[in-house]
Amino acid sequence: MEAAPSTAAGTADAPAPADGEEPVIHILWINAGLSCDGDSVSLTAAMQPSIEQIALGALPGLPRIAVHWPLIDFECGPVQGADTFIEWFFKGERGEIDPFVLVVEGSIPNEAIKPEGYWCGFGDDPETGQPITTSEWIDRLAPKALAVVAIGTCATYGGIHAMAGNPTGAMGVPDYLGWDWKSGAGIPIVCVPGCPIQPDNFAETLTYLLHQAAGSAPMIPLDDKLRPTWLFGATVHEGCDRAGYYEQGQFATVYDSPKCLVRLGCWGPVVRCNVPKRGWMNGIGGCPNVGGICIACTMPGFPDKFMPFMDEPPGGKLSSAVSSAYGGVMRKLRSITAETVDKEPKWRRRGDELTTGYRPPW
Repeated sequence: MEAAPSTAAGTADAPAPADGEEPVIHILWINAGLSCDGDSVSLTAAMQPSIEQIALGALPGLPRIAVHWPLIDFECGPVQGADTFIEWFFKGERGEIDPFVLVVEGSIPNEAIKPEGYWCGFGDDPETGQPITTSEWIDRLAPKALAVVAIGTCATYGGIHAMAGNPTGAMGVPDYLGWDWKSGAGIPIVCVPGCPIQPDNFAETLTYLLHQAAGSAPMIPLDDKLRPTWLFGATVHEGCDRAGYYEQGQFATVYDSPKCLVRLGCWGPVVRCNVPKRGWMNGIGGCPNVGGICIACTMPGFPDKFMPFMDEPPGGKLSSAVSSAYGGVMRKLRSITAETVDKEPKWRRRGDELTTGYRPPW
């Protein structure tokens, strides 16, 4: 399927669709919240599907899209170069590129507590020459967007910048717009957390929304924290290769151990994330898979509720103690069973007599 000419972050005007031709869905990407751009960088590693497959229309059934994403806009800056990149966002505000999906990366600072300046902005207002704050862009674009997607834990729930003691009053998109907010198409805010995002999780979510926009998918299923349910419905523990060690009461005391990492500070039993099953890139990697503890970066309470890192979680002390006692008994019983099943059946030997229990039917 042919992609719009502006696929490389809006390097040319997307033509108006001819009669009978499907419209172009624009993706306006704001990475001017409080963030490190780690989610954008991570997304370049997506493979199921890849960004190239989405942007170039290589997937069956996807509508034509035009991506306006600062990370891949190599021809210009915000207000100079071959194309005035920021103009696409003004077009979205004026309703000239309907429909569009608004993607927000980075947490949203509270500009009301900064009367002498601003925390973060994205482009300049041509009438005043002053920066347009990120929150003002959200005010302008969210009401006209087909859907609003928050990528990464900063944009979803505030993340690192929203820690206790921060001076910015940072918050996630749902805190800013309201948790019950819906677009004109009736789509709630879609949150895909991760610090940074697991690349395929976001690529898959964006693909789902594009299929929904094309009328080939139902309303995207979200949990009460606005996360796609099929991606965040299970805990790290439930998908972890180390979970069997937990159940048997076997816990790692050093990081090169294959056993359960709870006593080293892993929050996996209560964290909703699919990284142990999905891996990080092309099925490879992922925190517990490579010996790293889960620090709960996909959770709304991150990081405050999960600090200090590397310490055994409060609930883990009791649960691991119970598991150690229970697991010790289970290991003993299983060792007895293993002794019996780790041998061949007694009838498998040489001899003149058939000892399998076979009885001739005649």
